Amino acid sequence: MEFRTAIQIHSSDTPITHTSQIMLLGSCFSSHIGNLLLRHKFRVEENPFGILYNPFSISQAINRLLSGVSFSEYELIYYQGLYHSLMHHGQFSDTEKKGCLEKIRCRFEPAAEKIHRTTHFLVTFGTAYAYRWKENGEIVGNCHQIPADRFIPVRLSVEEIVEDWKEVIGAAINENPDARFLFTVSPIRHWKDGAHENQLSKSILHLAIDRLKQNFPEVVHYFPAYELMMDELRDYRFYTEDMMHPTPLAIEYIWERFSDTFFSEKTRSINTEWAQIRKGLDHRPIYPDTPSFLSFKSALSQKLEMFVARYPEISCDEERNLLQSK
Repeated sequence: MEFRTAIQIHSSDTPITHTSQIMLLGSCFSSHIGNLLLRHKFRVEENPFGILYNPFSISQAINRLLSGVSFSEYELIYYQGLYHSLMHHGQFSDTEKKGCLEKIRCRFEPAAEKIHRTTHFLVTFGTAYAYRWKENGEIVGNCHQIPADRFIPVRLSVEEIVEDWKEVIGAAINENPDARFLFTVSPIRHWKDGAHENQLSKSILHLAIDRLKQNFPEVVHYFPAYELMMDELRDYRFYTEDMMHPTPLAIEYIWERFSDTFFSEKTRSINTEWAQIRKGLDHRPIYPDTPSFLSFKSALSQKLEMFVARYPEISCDEERNLLQSK
């Protein structure tokens, strides 16, 4: 007897390997997947502008990275003792202009260098609702708690999103014809917009992605993270206390389905092998000078070196240094 509605997902013809160059952009769900990819030693650039929710802000970020034009102090907004970029998450804000620009530069420059070699863009749309800055009419990535009367709320249409992203995808594949876009819709509901409005928003995002798939059938792909959360994991035990965000268990399940979809058997085998080494590296001994821990450390070091020898394409310098410092 089956007690859930299982979602069938076919293996992708756009596999992700440990040599893929991956860039993740979008809502906090992209951060969850990005962190798991990093932990499994994939080559990842994750949300260089911080978390972004609406499709226009994400497309603006990609266009800016493709242009390579960094940010200047004239693009910053000063409010309540902090300098902000309207294109960036609040984690980039600072009490000093130089501090804010330095935080932006540290993420922007590496991402701008890598974007021309990116093979997989993993993009998560969060909401079709956005805000325009009244001074120039531009869609902002974050309002930074600036008074609402300085913004114009809008709901993006399917047509607007599609036309905008057709240009973005075209520009990206012009730089790298092998680039692929893997879209998801965030399963996290934007309840402040209202229950019905949230459904409308998510529907717009789904329709826009489907239209993009029709326009770029070999380039655009969709992973049903939203459907997995809404249907397979519909029980509230898979949600955190706010009843909106997925629990670690739910994220782990979606990661498993993601792995089955985009990783080959060899890649999954590498991930399993690395997980054992990672578990050892995460171990924090109470008494690091005991013979038992020194023996454990020696055995772990041998496992790490054997892993490096088998998979030279995967850099483990950071883990080597970590093990030496234990």
